[in-house]
Amino acid sequence: MTDQSTEGFFSPFLRRQRFRAAKPYLNGRVLDVGCGTGGLAEFIVPESYFGVDIDEECLKRAKQKFPDYFFQKDWPAISEKFDTVVSLAVIEHVSDPAVFLGLMSKHLKNDTNAQIVITTPNPLGRWIHEAGSAMGLFSKHACEEHKILLDRKKLCAIGERTGLTMVHYTHFLSGANQLAVFKTVY
Repeated sequence: MTDQSTEGFFSPFLRRQRFRAAKPYLNGRVLDVGCGTGGLAEFIVPESYFGVDIDEECLKRAKQKFPDYFFQKDWPAISEKFDTVVSLAVIEHVSDPAVFLGLMSKHLKNDTNAQIVITTPNPLGRWIHEAGSAMGLFSKHACEEHKILLDRKKLCAIGERTGLTMVHYTHFLSGANQLAVFKTVY
């Protein structure tokens, strides 16, 4: 697998914008699901960061770049609970977003402040992403691997199906991307 954040002329910029959008919501101990090469780690102190990814080459690069941070491959087996579970530009790549969100929620502390933070492309911008990836402006692999693009309504619905409520939602990158914050319903 390739590091999709480096594919395409604008991909590094898009990655930085995702980090910028998510940064205000990163509290306490953070589980970064789909951490890639670990770029989000630079915004979090080592003892508060735990990165997971399925790509061994990306994890190897993350460990080289951030040797004081913890990275591993198999995240569902983690027994630790976190204040924040973050997953940036990942949910659109999974076959069942509700199952994915449910798995992330199992890693939240039993605390009213614990939250899940996700970013995902806005379906309204699909044609821009597809055209841009065809021209080499965005990652071609990322575009090809999108399984489903979720709008606000669908994000709310999958949250509710997994016992979560969306407490914050916003667009960024001129509406081409969106950020959603979920908390457990008590």
